[in-house]
Amino acid sequence: MGRLTTRRRITRLQRTDTGVSSRPRNDVLAAEEPLELRVGGQTLTVTMRTPGHDFELAAGLLVSEGLVSTAEQLRSMRYCSGTDELGQQTYNVIDLDLDPALVQAALSTRRHLMTSSACGICGTTSIHAVHKALPEHPPKPQLSISAETLLQLPDTLRANQDLFASTGGVHAAGLFSGTGELLQLREDVGRHNAVDKVVGACLLNGRLPLTGTAVQVSGRASFELVQKAALAGVELLSAVGAPSSLAAELAETAGITLAGFSRGNSLNIYTHPHRVRL
Repeated sequence: MGRLTTRRRITRLQRTDTGVSSRPRNDVLAAEEPLELRVGGQTLTVTMRTPGHDFELAAGLLVSEGLVSTAEQLRSMRYCSGTDELGQQTYNVIDLDLDPALVQAALSTRRHLMTSSACGICGTTSIHAVHKALPEHPPKPQLSISAETLLQLPDTLRANQDLFASTGGVHAAGLFSGTGELLQLREDVGRHNAVDKVVGACLLNGRLPLTGTAVQVSGRASFELVQKAALAGVELLSAVGAPSSLAAELAETAGITLAGFSRGNSLNIYTHPHRVRL
């Protein structure tokens, strides 16, 4: 498995009372490597990610693309052979064995361009692919969360970000119950990847749809993150940053409670505030 972190020799500059000092030191960086997903021997997509929980990332991405909704539709996953310049296994290529009925649909939506860990929909072959089909009959809402609990989610998320604590260079997504219990947390250099890893873990454990849950993310709330939450059945998405206009519009349509600027003692609720108790 690829490394989560790497060490690098750097030069540290610091302002002092007498000027700027310079000294060498070792720093820890979050690892970033490409991951290629293949279906039937053909490339489905290539994305940049922090190695680790790769099968969860692959499964979550399939959910986010609207290609699978149950673990049974994803029959197996395996690392393909691939080595680096030292002849070591890279673990950067995964072969997905899908239900045969889904293979053609998967390949018809594949991305032909390299995508970054943070770009979300860039690289999709058609703008129509952005608008994934939401469930026609979504599960009956079950989430009710107190305002105090909702305000505490960013702190709980941050307190459990081990990789961020050592590198300061990754995003996180946390799945929470209505009482504020942390059910799942994943970190990655890409905020979209962090959400996909959470969703993928739940898919593989047979826990979709995620009715009655909330997702807290460490960055802003984009259209793509709301879309991922909607396809996974999440009822509330909260972000420490701002939402985009499209994120708010989709959350309104999908029936998701969208919160933003969740920092300290305040936050903004942009859609469906009925799930939050004062």
